[in-house]
Amino acid sequence: MSEPHEGRRRPPRRRSVLAAAGAGLGTALAGSLSACSASGDSAGSGVTLTFSWWGNEDRAARTTQAVRLFEKENPRVRVRTSNADFGSYMQKVATQAAGGGIPDVAQLDYRQVSQYAGGGALLRLGGAVRDGTIRTTEMDADFLRTGTYEDEQYAVPMGRGITGFAYDTRLYRKAGAAAPEPGWTWQEWAEVSRKIARLRERSPDGRPVAGANDGGVNEDVFEVWLRSRGGRLYASQTRLGFTEDDLTEFWTLCDELRKEGAAARAEDTSQATSTETSPMGRGLAAADFTWDAPFPGYPALLGDHVHFAPVPTTGGKQGAYFKPSMLLGVGAHTPHPGEAARLVDFLLNDPRAGDILGFSRSTPPNRTVAARVAKTLKGAERDIYRYARRMEEYGLDAPPTAPPRGDVAIQTAFNRTYQRVMYGLASPREAARELIDEAKRELRS
Repeated sequence: MSEPHEGRRRPPRRRSVLAAAGAGLGTALAGSLSACSASGDSAGSGVTLTFSWWGNEDRAARTTQAVRLFEKENPRVRVRTSNADFGSYMQKVATQAAGGGIPDVAQLDYRQVSQYAGGGALLRLGGAVRDGTIRTTEMDADFLRTGTYEDEQYAVPMGRGITGFAYDTRLYRKAGAAAPEPGWTWQEWAEVSRKIARLRERSPDGRPVAGANDGGVNEDVFEVWLRSRGGRLYASQTRLGFTEDDLTEFWTLCDELRKEGAAARAEDTSQATSTETSPMGRGLAAADFTWDAPFPGYPALLGDHVHFAPVPTTGGKQGAYFKPSMLLGVGAHTPHPGEAARLVDFLLNDPRAGDILGFSRSTPPNRTVAARVAKTLKGAERDIYRYARRMEEYGLDAPPTAPPRGDVAIQTAFNRTYQRVMYGLASPREAARELIDEAKRELRS
C-alpha cells in the first residue's frame, strides 16, 4: 500500500466490479487525452469538474484551498470537490467505476491504476504529457512510470513516498543498540528486537514491550525484504515474482520473532487499523514499519524520542524504493478532458499550489516544488525530507510499474493468510502455499 490508512475496508470483489464497469463504459473508454488541449472543450463555455480524494481534515483543507486558487486562475471552470476516509473512498470509487465512470479527476492508490486502467475507467494521459498540458519535466522518469499500465500513462504521481521504521530511541539505547543506518541488515534488526524484548519493559497496560510490530501481515514489508534479496513481487501483470520458498522464509522469520516475544502478539497485530491502534502506537512495541507521510503521527502520539530509520537490508542492498503515495487520474467518461488535465497539472506543478499542499501527500514529485516547500518544513516533516534525500544518495533501485489488477485482492489475502500462521492454524509453508495458489488465480482472472 502507498500509505497506512485508518479503517481499511476490504474492497468489492474485483471480478464483479470490472464486469460491471466493462458493461457500462463501452468502447468510449479506449479514448485518449492526446488531443485534450484542442478538444474544443473550452473554459469559455463554462464547465464544472468533479474531483475526489481521500485523506484527513488537514489534507482536505489544503486541497480545497489549492482548488479554489485554480478556479481563480480559470474563472469559467468550477470544481466540485469531495473527500472521505480511505476505506469509504475506495468503496465509493469502485462503485462509481462499476456504475459508469469515476470523477473527472480522482486521487488513486498505486494498486488502483492497473485495476481501473485495465477496466477502462481511466483516460490515457500520454498525449497530455507529450504536448505539455501535464508537465513532467521536473519529475524523475522512472518514478513517472509508476502511473503506467501496459506502457501507457494513465495516472501521474501526486506524492513521492518511501518506507522506513519508526523507532523508540530510548529503548534502542537502553538495549545497547546503535541508531539504524542505511546499511543495517535484517539479522541486526531481528537481534535488536530480541534485545528489547529481553528488557522486559512494560507497556501502559502492564504487558511486556516487544521489539517491533509483526510485519508478517504486511505485503509491503515482504516486498522490501524480497527486493533487498534481488527479488520482486511480480514478474509481469500475470505472474508472481517470488516462490513458495521465498514467502516461507519470510513468514518463518516473522513467526519465530513473535513466538520469542520480539514481535507483537497476534491479538494486538490483528486489532491494528491505524497508528493509534497499532502495537507501537499503544506502547506495546518499540518499532513499526511505516511510510514517511504518516510518520509524524508517531512522535505526535508518543513523543519526540521516536525517530525515522531506514528499513533493513540484505548485505547492504536496500529493498526500499520511492513509491507514489497516491496518484491523479482522469475519468474516462469526463466531458472536459482539457480542463481535467489542466487541474492535474496545476496541482502538481504550480508553485503556489505546492506552497498550499506542502507535504500533505508526502514529497511533491516536482523537484523544484519539493525543494521550495522543504525550506518551510520543521520537526518530523523536515526529518523525513532529509531521510528521503539520504536514501537517494545511498542508492535505491528504480520502482516497478503499477502492480497487476489482482494485487488489491492479493494484498487482502496476504494479511488474512498470515493471520492463520499467527493463530497457529497453519505453518508458514502451508500458508505460503495457500497464498500463492490464491494469488495465481487472481492474476489469471
